[in-house]
Amino acid sequence: MAANAGRAMTEPEVVVFDVNETLSDLTPMGQRFVDIGAPELMAKVWFASLLRDGFALTAVGSSEEFAALAAGALRSVLTNVALDRNVDDAVEHVMAGFPTLPVHPDVPDGVRALRKLGLRLVTLSNGSTEVAERLLSEAGVRDQFERLMSVEQAGVWKPAPGAYDYAARSCDVPPAAMMLVAVHPWDIDGAARAGLRTAWLNRLDALYPPYFSAPDCTAASLPELAAKLSPAERLEAGRAAGPASEGRSS
Repeated sequence: MAANAGRAMTEPEVVVFDVNETLSDLTPMGQRFVDIGAPELMAKVWFASLLRDGFALTAVGSSEEFAALAAGALRSVLTNVALDRNVDDAVEHVMAGFPTLPVHPDVPDGVRALRKLGLRLVTLSNGSTEVAERLLSEAGVRDQFERLMSVEQAGVWKPAPGAYDYAARSCDVPPAAMMLVAVHPWDIDGAARAGLRTAWLNRLDALYPPYFSAPDCTAASLPELAAKLSPAERLEAGRAAGPASEGRSS
């Protein structure tokens, strides 16, 4: 059974954003690989590899900084690839692209709309807070966030429960008062199992894996999520769900 089965949609106090891919747009990284003579698709292989290795270390009770794993995974995927420069220079070129990534087009308006609802906004990333700081500052929405958090301070990567517990303690609220927003189903599942509300940001009209805890809410963009969390929308949703749902949310 899903970790959030039977839960009614209620307004969270704190919205916790994942950063990489949820707020930042990794699409330009494909060109960085093309620049060094590698296939554009290798950008996705690289990012998946570094997440895999981060999860593996977490599973055995260890951890490593995101940047170190990113560079190490990059060297691994570039092995035996016919590059147009030496490996050190290739790694440097690709890694230099990460701090320059933009936000997705829906982020600025969506973030401001969520903040206008009176929600507290924070981030929780497997990467560094410095990356989130630059990303949000460049997008003109840094002032909308009260706190930027990294698992580096938690000592354990998401989706381990300790990462979400760290966020709840830092914000001085119980997990149930928080809603994680992420594009990654594994992050949604981890947060749900840690007691958080969850919102899956499904920009690509993808299929949610049935073996993960289902999200409390799904939206194609952040403005759509803000609309779904607005008091009027939640009231209408409650009426449509009927008395049983109202009883659960009381």
